[in-house]
Amino acid sequence: MASAAEHISDGASEEKKVRQGQVENGNGNERHTIDNLPDPDAGLSNEERTAHDRILLRKLDFKLIPWLSFLYLISFLDRTNIGNAKVDGLQEDLNMSNGQYNETLTIFFISYSVFEPLTNVLLKKLRPSVFLPIIMVWWGICMTCMGLVHNYEGLMTARWFLGMAEAGLFPGVNYYLSCWYKREEFGIRAAIFFSAAALAGSFGGLLAAGIAQMGGVGGKPGWAWIFILEGLATILVGIASYWMVHDFPAEATFLSPDDRARVLRRLRADKQASATHEAFQMKYFWTSVRDWKTLMFAIIYMGADGALYAFSLFLPTIIQQLGYTSTTANLLSVPPYAAAAVVTVLVGWVADRTHQRGLCNIFMALFGIAGFAMLLASSKAGVQYAGTFLGALGIYPCIANTISWASNNVEGVYKRGVTLGFVIGWGNLNGVVSSNIYRQADRPRFFLGHGVVLAYLSLFLFGGSVATRFMLVAENKKRREGKRDIWVEGKSEQEVVEMGDKKPDFIYML
Repeated sequence: MASAAEHISDGASEEKKVRQGQVENGNGNERHTIDNLPDPDAGLSNEERTAHDRILLRKLDFKLIPWLSFLYLISFLDRTNIGNAKVDGLQEDLNMSNGQYNETLTIFFISYSVFEPLTNVLLKKLRPSVFLPIIMVWWGICMTCMGLVHNYEGLMTARWFLGMAEAGLFPGVNYYLSCWYKREEFGIRAAIFFSAAALAGSFGGLLAAGIAQMGGVGGKPGWAWIFILEGLATILVGIASYWMVHDFPAEATFLSPDDRARVLRRLRADKQASATHEAFQMKYFWTSVRDWKTLMFAIIYMGADGALYAFSLFLPTIIQQLGYTSTTANLLSVPPYAAAAVVTVLVGWVADRTHQRGLCNIFMALFGIAGFAMLLASSKAGVQYAGTFLGALGIYPCIANTISWASNNVEGVYKRGVTLGFVIGWGNLNGVVSSNIYRQADRPRFFLGHGVVLAYLSLFLFGGSVATRFMLVAENKKRREGKRDIWVEGKSEQEVVEMGDKKPDFIYML
């Protein structure tokens, strides 16, 4: 069968027809469709369809994942390099008290979390290829300014706007990727994307150790050059992102019309409304707010994210208190992050294959609990350093896995975007707590900090994952037994589609 591109020369016209499901073959007969979407592979065997599917997935992975992961690496590097700057003399040079330093960490998370729930709506309306480059250039400017400040007030201002600018990247990209892949394919991609955070911690330590040697160049200390050079690099990457970031499936120019149809059909077959074009309505916002899953995933993510920021902001300081110099402390922070990056991807792969995201969270949380218990219980440097490894393994994989778990179980283009914004925003708001629990007065054991992180991992990450999985199992049982069929009685086909994950045939991923 000839492809649609051979019969319709105008790509824009073809795209419109793909959206409307009105593409016809050369004989004028409508192709076989799923919900009126054209099937460019009609007449092919299952083996041939599978082969086309593999080629399409490779194309998507190559075009989407590497650059987006690179953007998040830069994002996480820019928000946490203040921890590396601190061990190089930032606090002393700006004459800040311990409380003021913690306030500069806190203010980032306030603006970051407040603006996150709004960003996915902006991403959808402005298009990824416009929205993401804008916020990257903005936060690159903020980062550069952090290297030019001379006092506490200037650093506070720069950190506030840095949080506002960065707010759109992490929830935006996770939402964006969930609009491209089937539920069982999303976890490994989200894990690869988030593993950039662990690589940022690893790479950041090496980079900071090198840049800090520029101390005195231009009359500026080494910590200032960390901010300036990384900020300028972010601006350049942000500009390049206008050409490197692609839009949503129905508008993506790197896909042929046939491939666009294949992507949309895959999403429809996976019972995802991402294949449709919704107009934003406030009902999607309130549907998300009233959904019990929004609250539960926010609790789980809070446990992982609160621990994450405490770990990433203070790991160099924790290691320094073991008796190492600032440069050595930055270098010793590399191995735990590298191990976390590998395990994050591995857990994403396992969760996709087993469809057991909740069990993966529960299992990995035990590593984090053990790690911070070691940090609390022992004063030996070797035991504490080993505890940082287990801590990283228990935190980083659960971030990506929780986002995948939430995304898999929330359907509807805008509802999913709002839900991810709330979940991630609430988790990041706990960075306010994380920024203030590792106090200088608690050196060298940091009992308060380690104890709070242990509580986050035990109560919210572990406990929340157990409770959520139990409730999802119970709901799936009711749906399979037909106890939810009454929800669709008397509704039109369009009304049923708009129900999203409330449709009785939508089975939650555990």
